[in-house]
Amino acid sequence: QLHLMESGGGLVQPGGSLRLSCASSGSTLDYYTIAWFRQAPGKEREGVSCISSSGLNENYADSVKGRFTISRDTDKNTVYLRMNNLKPEDTAIYYCAADYSPYSVFCVRDGGRYKSWGQGIQVTVSS
Repeated sequence: QLHLMESGGGLVQPGGSLRLSCASSGSTLDYYTIAWFRQAPGKEREGVSCISSSGLNENYADSVKGRFTISRDTDKNTVYLRMNNLKPEDTAIYYCAADYSPYSVFCVRDGGRYKSWGQGIQVTVSS
């Protein structure tokens, strides 16, 4: 099982930015589709964004489209989620997840597809 680690969360003011990182120690992420999910207190888990293993496809929830960008850095074996213009409603625990899917050219934000999950990291947007 892949071991994933999130970093980069924290407290930010509305309108601010954060970049979350999802890294794996000891295993390459090259053959994995990676997704970011979030869960706020009392709310259902939401699929925020995903990127295919090939890097050719990415998609976003409507709630973050135009503000969040997912990307992969194969040299650093890391997937990033850049979050701009953050809003209080973005406050949640953010998780990265991986699905073994070599050369995949599509991705879906369905949590059931992902077998490996990180521990999660808190993002709080507040003034």
